[in-house]
Amino acid sequence: MSPAQIETQIAPFLQNLAVSGQRVLLVVPDATRTAPVGTLFKIIHRHLAPRVQKLDVMVALGTHKAMTQSEICARLDISQSEKNALYPDVSLLNHEWDNPDALAHLGTLPSKEIAALSDGLFAMDVPVTFNKTALSYDQILILGPVFPHEVVGFSGGNKYLFPGIGGPEILNFFHWLGAVISNAKIIGNGPTPVRKVVDRAAQMVPVPKSAICMVVHPKSGELEGVFCGSPEDAWRDAAHLSNKIHIVRRPRAFHTVLSRCPLMYDDLWVGGKAMYKLEPVVADGGELIIYAPHITEISPVHGALIEEIGYHCRDYFLADWPKFSRYPWGVVAHSTHVRGQGVMENGVEKCRIQVTLATGISREICEKINLGWRDVNTIRVEDYENREDEGVLYVPKAGEMLYRLENEPEWARI
Repeated sequence: MSPAQIETQIAPFLQNLAVSGQRVLLVVPDATRTAPVGTLFKIIHRHLAPRVQKLDVMVALGTHKAMTQSEICARLDISQSEKNALYPDVSLLNHEWDNPDALAHLGTLPSKEIAALSDGLFAMDVPVTFNKTALSYDQILILGPVFPHEVVGFSGGNKYLFPGIGGPEILNFFHWLGAVISNAKIIGNGPTPVRKVVDRAAQMVPVPKSAICMVVHPKSGELEGVFCGSPEDAWRDAAHLSNKIHIVRRPRAFHTVLSRCPLMYDDLWVGGKAMYKLEPVVADGGELIIYAPHITEISPVHGALIEEIGYHCRDYFLADWPKFSRYPWGVVAHSTHVRGQGVMENGVEKCRIQVTLATGISREICEKINLGWRDVNTIRVEDYENREDEGVLYVPKAGEMLYRLENEPEWARI
């Protein structure tokens, strides 16, 4: 879709938004999502700025690191000088998920409701907190892409509110809920129990909400589709299209996968997508290599905790849950996503595949966190290219396309 086609499609939706004289908050993804956010931002600004009292932008960080003003400008495809000249009244805001003073308590999801939403896996009260600044606006407009996602099934929609600009309690709960169900049974499916929790939490936000959900071409990065409406309806339609274009089916598994992280994944916390988007096509006992010379740390936010607990399969944590339950559940969930499927047998962890890092992270750290290590300088991409018939797969831009087998094994079926 060209910018003109995009504008033709979304202009009626923008014109029909009842926002005249109101304060509107545009919620957008950070730099770890491929999408023409800048193109849409400029269209939205052109149509809404003359009508509204205020139009601001907030980055849905979840628990990712904050972005600088120049980085947010880059996300919007504008320079700092363009920001000053063309959008002087637009405030560029970061979500502060780790600042209690920046959050407001919306209420609590009671244990009985959590039991119903989670299909009986959990029964506990879950507090719901939300960005306090966002509550000062008259309308929240969500703008973001939809891809297969390891926690909720497909990203987008209300996920830009929870965890995007939500508090840690609800975030930690539903990330661990997804991990208990398992990445393999969640990713690329929907609606999942986690999506139901996210949508229910969004109902507690008292500000009117709308969404523009994008589906991005997997190679060009341009739009294949754009869907407008309520966060639930726009997400549903976008997920339907994403299911068609973002999932690759392979007839058989591979014993070796070289999964190359793009530069937009600048640490292992987000670079882990190069693992769990490809785990389903790695054969039992096979190896997946995360190839990312530019990644030098686990996470500036969560790295210390990951070094404490390491990367392990779900059953490793469940076997000693009283010990690990004191850690943020979202961190524990991330650990299981990167390490993949596995079981505990006689107190010994047995993971289905080997996960190896060929990054700027040291061998000492890799061994400490229970991942394999490969000298990044020994990796020659050409040694992995065009060898699918031999059971070797090379993926040059991993993290957004989901790979599945045509005949999925039992552990990957819902």
